[in-house]
Amino acid sequence: MFISGFTIIRNAVINDYPVVEAIRSILPVVDEMVVSVGASDDDTEGLIRSINSPKIRIVHSVWDPALRQGGAVLAVETDKAFREISPDADWAFYIQADEVVHEQYHAAIRQAAKQYLHDPEVDGLLFDYTHFYGTFDYVGDSRRWYRREVRLVRNDPAIRSYRDAQGFRRNGEKLRVKPANAAVYHYGWVKSPQQMLTKIKNLDQLWAEDKAPEEHPLAAAEAFNFDDYDSLQLFQGTHPKVMQERVARQNWKVDIDVTRKRFKLKNRVLHWVEKLTGKRFFEYRNYRLV
Repeated sequence: MFISGFTIIRNAVINDYPVVEAIRSILPVVDEMVVSVGASDDDTEGLIRSINSPKIRIVHSVWDPALRQGGAVLAVETDKAFREISPDADWAFYIQADEVVHEQYHAAIRQAAKQYLHDPEVDGLLFDYTHFYGTFDYVGDSRRWYRREVRLVRNDPAIRSYRDAQGFRRNGEKLRVKPANAAVYHYGWVKSPQQMLTKIKNLDQLWAEDKAPEEHPLAAAEAFNFDDYDSLQLFQGTHPKVMQERVARQNWKVDIDVTRKRFKLKNRVLHWVEKLTGKRFFEYRNYRLV
């Protein structure tokens, strides 16, 4: 069984992406790691090379600034990276630059990939998600955070990245998947208020039409306000080993009150039903469990 890992990255230093940790977190699972480095305004390529792993193969790309609608450029770049993996690969393991896999799940991922290797009814493996917010101490527990997504798929040219690289589909159809029995830790919303503001302004360029800097909704802001949450809870687990150094470097605080719940009536009811039953009713799913 051969598993290829792949990811895309651009301006990792400027936006402080934990892409090194993301890549290192799946290196023990994959047999090769394709990293597509977009033309950057910083030394993103040097950052990737600092990992110094023989499994890593860097390819280069130029992102098309015209592909702004719905973050389409992310899907296009993901597909380009997907096509760079080894033709001998059975599976392709996609990791985004702010996603990290805990080492406790490595064996389970390999086991699931092996279990369904020869099952033609299985297109990919489904991962649970833990979304951190503000600091490394808080996680989202409301419906605004997606609970699961596909990250390991067959090496099949008919499978393409979907929308803004949220997940994958085959010929426009949802993939048939089995649980990976593993989780992805999403750290995209964990940055200092100043760094988060910088990241959001830069990312908005991938979704919106060109605007003058003074026209940006956050143009007058000096820092990002983390107060826009409906429900959070304290993180009770452990962070992946590859994240320990980054966690220790945290030098900012965010005022979070986990007892505060801000829902409209419908979402309040659905939230508490989910807490009581463990089921998320009317959930959007970009996959088919088989």
